[in-house]
Amino acid sequence: MRLKPPFPALMVQGTTSDAGKSTLVTALCRYYRRQGIAVAPFKPQNMALNSAVTIDGGEIGRAQAAQASACGLLPHSDMNPVLLKPNTDTTAQVIIHGKVLQNQSAVQYHDYKKVAKQAVLESWQRLSAQYQMLIVEGAGSPAEINLRAGDIANMGFAEAVDCPVILIADIDRGGVFAHLVGTLELLSASEQQRVIGFVINRFRGDIALLHPGLDWLEQRTGKPVLAVLPYLHDLYLEAEDALSTRHAQQGQTGAFHVVVPHLPSFSNHTDFDPLQLHPGVQVSFAKSPDQVAGADLIVLPGSKSVRSDLARLREQGWDTFIARHLRYGGKLLGICGGFQMLGKSIDDPLGLEGPTGQSAGLDLLDMQTVLQPEKCLRQTAGTFYGQATPVAGYEIHLGVSSGPALSQPLFSLAEGNDGAVSADGQVAGSYLHGLFDLPEACDALLHWAGCRQAQAPDFNALREAGIERLADCLATHCDFALLEARTAYSPPNQPAIPTK
Repeated sequence: MRLKPPFPALMVQGTTSDAGKSTLVTALCRYYRRQGIAVAPFKPQNMALNSAVTIDGGEIGRAQAAQASACGLLPHSDMNPVLLKPNTDTTAQVIIHGKVLQNQSAVQYHDYKKVAKQAVLESWQRLSAQYQMLIVEGAGSPAEINLRAGDIANMGFAEAVDCPVILIADIDRGGVFAHLVGTLELLSASEQQRVIGFVINRFRGDIALLHPGLDWLEQRTGKPVLAVLPYLHDLYLEAEDALSTRHAQQGQTGAFHVVVPHLPSFSNHTDFDPLQLHPGVQVSFAKSPDQVAGADLIVLPGSKSVRSDLARLREQGWDTFIARHLRYGGKLLGICGGFQMLGKSIDDPLGLEGPTGQSAGLDLLDMQTVLQPEKCLRQTAGTFYGQATPVAGYEIHLGVSSGPALSQPLFSLAEGNDGAVSADGQVAGSYLHGLFDLPEACDALLHWAGCRQAQAPDFNALREAGIERLADCLATHCDFALLEARTAYSPPNQPAIPTK
């Protein structure tokens, strides 16, 4: 039975990146789902290389997919209508409603935001019509002065749709009171009124020692502290963008060693979360082979700019390291862009990921790849080729590969065969992201690579347990009566969302 929601929408903004916005939104989504409310997540604009494929064949930020799971929903492109995937420090692939629009420079996108705002509002209208409550995540900080003009990610969006805002800050990194007060001071008068309260995240220690600071903060700003959330040790939740090694096994004697070259456009880092959580595996992300003594398995990861990452791979000497690794009987696996690098060539005739041209591959699999404008986006499942072992994941790639190597595939998927395995069985590759997520698939791939410990964790169960733990923590430490009373306030004279 669905209950009446206490408010139609609530937005979480942070004083900094990684303040805990994604985590708090996830916790709120699960908390209100438990109350029998039809709730959905929303992030107007995201910049991330960790993305997920949606039920409608689009692409959104990975965090919004996790938040959808917290709501008991399949991810949809409306949950993150604008996704920016950086190609370089100054350009990004712009994705609108789950589909690639074009590559734009930072200046071009700044001018394009007027159009992007309409896409954001269209998605907002559709979700508002479907669900009783929307929990919204901001991006970065609302106090980025240089980005405030035409803002669609933080207060610009909240003002447009008349949405109350919670401001969250991370006390673990220090300066929490300066972060909160400083951020509030840099907002306009109407934006300051829109902030209904604060959440302090990742607190350790005796809460009694914090009370004088909380009292001062409330007197100084006139805003209540709605929650002080404790630091949750060993919590697993997928990272929104930055590579997370918090759960990696460190310094294990006799651990199976997986080495992943950390390339500039390394994407979909969450592919390696199941390996980092594996009790018998140690994962090393290294920018140079000089940083590792050796490896049992080398994995070339996904890449947003495959040809430029391949050039960096060679510059750092990884090609020589890989050749020596294979001579001594080691195994090599390529995922998506890393799979493309294993072939004879990668051709980008339209300049989709950078300058037009062709690059020689590592020539370890007899195949060629051509980048094409239509991106392959799909969730899929199947088995290892010729076996009954299940595998599941998703594909996000521009390239189409062809050649004799594909006649010996790695997987048999619903849409057809995928990937390739070399004749000697030492080299394999696949377009499938998430290929380690199922314990059976993880065990099979590690067994192929020489690891005999069948101890792969149930990755999906760990993710669900993490979401439940977050919701339990929030239920204990958040003053929901105060939160819901504060959301009843709406600043005067705010524009209503336009209707069609």
